[in-house]
Amino acid sequence: MPAVLDCQMLLNQLREITGIQDPSCLHNALKAANGDLTEAVTILTEEQVKEPVQDAVAAEPSNGEGSAAGKGLRTDVIDLAPDNKDDLQAVIALSLMESPKVQTVERDANGAHETNAAENKNRSKRKRCEVWGENPNQNNWRRVDDWPVGLKNIGNTCWFSAVIQSLFQLPEFRRLVLGYTLPQSVLENCRSRNEKRNIAFMQELQCLFALMLGTHRRFVDPTAALELLREAFRTAEEQQQDVSEFTHKLLDWLEDAFQLAVNVNSPGDKSENPMVQLFYGTFLTEGIHEGKTFSKIEAFGQYPLQVNGYRDLTECLEGAMVEGEIDEKATTQSVKYGQERWFTKLPPVLTFELSRFEFNQSLGQPEKIHTKLEFPQIIYMDRYLYSSKEAIQKKREEIRLLKEQIAVLQEKLERYMQYGSGPTRFPLPDMLQYVLEFVTAKLPADGPSTQESPVAPSEPQAEPRVLDGPLLQNSALKMEDAEKPEDAASAPADTPPQPEPVSKPVHSSASLTKVPERPAPHVATEEEMSLVRTCLQRWRSEIEQDIQDLKDSIARISQSIEKMYCDPLLRQVPYRLHAVLVHEGQANAGHYWAYIYDQPRKSWLKYNDISVTESSWEELERDSFGGLKNASAYCLMYIKDKMPRYVADDDAGAGQFQKEVEDLPPELKHYIQEDNWRLEQEVEEWEGEQSCKIPQIEPSSASESQDFFSESGPDQPSACEPDLHSLSSQHAMMAKEQTAQAIANTADAYEKNGVEVALCKAFREEYSRLYLLAKETPTPQSDPRLQHVLVYFLQNNAPKQVVERTLLEQFADKNLSYDERSISIMKVAQAKLKEIGPDDVDMEEYKKWHEDYSLFRKVSVYLLTGLELYQNRKYQEALTYLVYAYQSNTTLLRKGPNRGADESLIALYRRKCLLKLNDVAAALFISSDEAHVADGVSILNELIIPCMHLIINNDISQDDLDAIEIMRNRWCSYLGQEDMDATLQMKLGELLPRLLDCSAEVIVLKEPPKIRPNSPYDLCSRFAAVMESIHEASTVTVK
Repeated sequence: MPAVLDCQMLLNQLREITGIQDPSCLHNALKAANGDLTEAVTILTEEQVKEPVQDAVAAEPSNGEGSAAGKGLRTDVIDLAPDNKDDLQAVIALSLMESPKVQTVERDANGAHETNAAENKNRSKRKRCEVWGENPNQNNWRRVDDWPVGLKNIGNTCWFSAVIQSLFQLPEFRRLVLGYTLPQSVLENCRSRNEKRNIAFMQELQCLFALMLGTHRRFVDPTAALELLREAFRTAEEQQQDVSEFTHKLLDWLEDAFQLAVNVNSPGDKSENPMVQLFYGTFLTEGIHEGKTFSKIEAFGQYPLQVNGYRDLTECLEGAMVEGEIDEKATTQSVKYGQERWFTKLPPVLTFELSRFEFNQSLGQPEKIHTKLEFPQIIYMDRYLYSSKEAIQKKREEIRLLKEQIAVLQEKLERYMQYGSGPTRFPLPDMLQYVLEFVTAKLPADGPSTQESPVAPSEPQAEPRVLDGPLLQNSALKMEDAEKPEDAASAPADTPPQPEPVSKPVHSSASLTKVPERPAPHVATEEEMSLVRTCLQRWRSEIEQDIQDLKDSIARISQSIEKMYCDPLLRQVPYRLHAVLVHEGQANAGHYWAYIYDQPRKSWLKYNDISVTESSWEELERDSFGGLKNASAYCLMYIKDKMPRYVADDDAGAGQFQKEVEDLPPELKHYIQEDNWRLEQEVEEWEGEQSCKIPQIEPSSASESQDFFSESGPDQPSACEPDLHSLSSQHAMMAKEQTAQAIANTADAYEKNGVEVALCKAFREEYSRLYLLAKETPTPQSDPRLQHVLVYFLQNNAPKQVVERTLLEQFADKNLSYDERSISIMKVAQAKLKEIGPDDVDMEEYKKWHEDYSLFRKVSVYLLTGLELYQNRKYQEALTYLVYAYQSNTTLLRKGPNRGADESLIALYRRKCLLKLNDVAAALFISSDEAHVADGVSILNELIIPCMHLIINNDISQDDLDAIEIMRNRWCSYLGQEDMDATLQMKLGELLPRLLDCSAEVIVLKEPPKIRPNSPYDLCSRFAAVMESIHEASTVTVK
C-alpha cells in the first residue's frame, strides 16, 4: 500500500511540476529515472515538445453544462436543506470519485487504530520537490516568520483547502483537534469500521494541523487526510447523494470521533460533544398547516439561505424565518398557512450556506446564480431569537403596515409618472411642459407658407460658403509656406480639395428661416395665451410639488424601516464575520478559495491553495458579493463576538503559533521536528546540485536590447563595449544612409568654408528634416518613429541635450568612412563628442532614452511578426510574439502615450489569436485521439492558461473579459458529457482549476525566438505592408 501511494503521489507531483498530463509519459519518465523525481523532471523538460496539429477544425462553443448529483437528507441530525439544495461542489464529487491509474490496495480497517501511530512516525519520506514543484528556488520554500502556510492542491482539492483553512484559523477548533486523545480502553474496544476510520482521520488531521502550526515550509501537503476521504467515498456503503457537501461529511466524522471520548463519561449524550457545542444550534418552528397549529424544535449545522430575490443577508434571513402569513384568529372557514422560525440556541460558530445553484428544468441541468448579495462584517442575531419573539413580532407588524403605506404612495406616484390612457405613457410634469412649449411657440409674421417648395433642406444654407473654403485655405497655406523650410512645401498636398456645389438652392437662406421649428397655435389672442400659460405653469408646479412630497414620504418611511432594528436592546448578540468561502465558475466546475479575517493582524488574508496573501475588505467584496463576474460567496462563517475563547487574542501577534507548538504532545512535536529536518536536507541537496551547474545569468533590459540588435559583420561594435555606447552606436549606425545623404548635401560648404562649417550645416539640415518628420500625422500604414531614433525622441519631448548628443553621435559614427569629406566630418564630430562632459548631459537619462527606443523597435518587430503569423494561421507562434509585444509595450506606455505602439491593435489580435488557439486546443481535446488530446492539453497548459493569467492580472478590458468567459464556458461545457471518455473527464477535471483561477499560479510563458532586426527602411516597408494587409484582410508575407 505505501509503495503504491508513493508512486501515485510522485506521478501527481510530476504532473504539477512539468504541466504534462499524459499518465503514460509521466510513468515512463519516472521509470527511466528509477523513481528520482528530479531526474524525471529533467528528462521531461529536455525533450522536444511535439508541435500541435495546426489544421484542426475547431468546434463551436457550447453553452451546455453537465449535470450534478442530487442531494439527500441527513438522518442523525435534522438538515434544513431542501431536496434540491446547493449543488455547491460538483467538482468535489468528481475529484473524490477519481480512481488512480495505479492499482489501489485496500487498507486494513481492523488494524487502522493500532498501526496509525506507527505510520505517523515512520511515514515515507517526502521526495525532494514533492511540494516545491511550482517553484524550485529554495528561497521560496521557506515560511516567513509566523505567516500562515498554504495547502497544496493535489488535484481538484481546492475546496478542501478552503474549508480546512477556515476551520484551522478558529483557535477553539484548532485546540480541540490538536488536543484530541482517546483512552486505551476505547481504542481496544473499537469494532466498527466507521469508528476506526474516524479515529484515523482525526490523527491525520492532527498531523496536518501540527505542520500548519510549526512547519518551516511555505505550504504543506494534505494528501494523507485526503486519501482517507477518497477511500471513504469509493466504498459502496459510504456512497451518498450528498458527496458534494464536503463540510457536512467532515463535521459528521469529527462529531463521531469526539463522541467516542464523550461516551466514556456520558454515554450517548451529544450535548457534551465539543463539535456539537461549537457548530450546532437549534431552532423552533411554529405555524399553521391545514388549520392546525404545530410546533417543533430542530437542530442545524449549516443554515441554508436562498439567494434569489434578496439584496443582502438580512433579507435572506428574514425570508427564511417567515414563510406565508400566520393569523392566530383564523377560523376553520378562513384558514391561512404560514410558519415562523426562531433560533432557540445559536452556536459559537454560525455558518450560512448560500444556495447559489438551482436546477434549470428546461435545460435539464444545474445553473449557478450570479446575482449580487451583500453581507456585513458584523451581524446582530437578536431579531431572529425566540427570546426576542414578542418584540420582533411587533416590529414586523409595524414594518408590514409601513410597507403597505409605501405601496399606496408608490401607486400614487406611478399615476403621476406614467400618465395617459394609451400604450405609451409619460410623466405628467413633462406632458404639461410639452403643452406649455406648444403654447409659447410662435408662427412667422406672415403665417405658415403653403407655396414654397418642400424640397429645400436646411443644409443648403451653408453651401455658398464652400466656395470660400479653398481660397481661405490656400491663402493661409501660402502665408505658412513663407515661414516653413523648403522641404515642407509639399505638405498642403495632403489636404483633400473641397468639392464645389453642384446646384444652387431653390430658395434663399432668408426664406428658409420662415419654416417653424415646431408646431404652434394658429389663432390665439393674448388673453387666451396668458390664461393658458398661467394655468399650465401653476398646474405643473403643483404636480411637481405633489411628486416631491410623495418621494419624501416614501424616503422617510423607508428610513424608518431601516432603523427599525437599530434599538440597542436588539444589538446584544453580535456575530463577526470570520471566513468567506468563494466559488468561481459554473454549476458543474470551478475553483474555490477563502478569505479569513486575521484578528491579531487586523486584516483579511486570502487563502488560495499554496498561496496565502494579504487582502482587503474591498477585494473580498469584489470577489464575494457576486453580480460582477463568475465569482461569489457560497459559505459565510460568523463567530460569536462576545466569547473570547472562540476568537483569536488581539495581543497574540507574532509567536502565537510557536507558543501553541510548545504545548503540543511530544509525538506531534517530534513529527514537526522531523519534517523540518527533512526540509533542511532537501535544501542542502538542492544547493549542492546547483553548485555543480553552470550559472545562467538573466539578461538585463539593456543586454536584451543589445542582443536584439546585434548582427554579424566586421563593422559591428564589440560585445565588450558598455551597453550605453552599444545602443546609441547601434542607433547611429541604423541612420548611416540618412547621415551620408546629409553630408553629401554639404559639398559646397565643405569646399568653400571647411569641415567645421560643413558639419554645422549638415547638423542643422538633418535636425530640420527630422523635426518636420516628427510633426507629421501618423497614418494606419506609417509610423515615422520607426524611421529614426530622433523622431521618437522629438515626439516624446526628450531633453534638448539628449537630442543634440544623439544627433552628434550620428555624425561621429565610424561607419561613415566613405570619402575624405565624410572622414573629416566624422573626426570633428568625434572630437566635439569627447568635449561633452557629464555636467552637460545626464548620461543615465541618456541611456534610458536609448533603451526605450530599443524596446519600442522590439515591440514593433514582435507585433509585425505576430500579425504575419496570425494571418498565416500559425496561432501558437503568433500568440507568444503578441503577448510579449503587449507586455513590453505596457512598460513603455506607462511613461507616455507616444512611447509605445498601438495598444488596442495588439490587444485585438492577441484576443483573436487566443480564441483561435482555444478552438484548436478544444478540437484536439475532444477528438479522443491520444496524441491529439496530448497536443490540445499542451497548448492549454503552455500557452492559453499563462496568457489568460497575464491578461487577468493586469488592467483587463471588457472585450478581453468576455473572450476569457467564452473560452472558460467552452471547457466547462464538456463536463458531464455522456459521450466523453472517463479519462478525458479526469483530464478535464485537472485542467479546470488552473483555467478558472488566475491568482495562485506563477506565470511562466516561453519567450519567442530572437528575430534579426530590420533596417529602418525595411522595417517601415514591412509595417506598411502588414497594416495594409490587415485592413484589406489578405494574407501577407514580407521577407
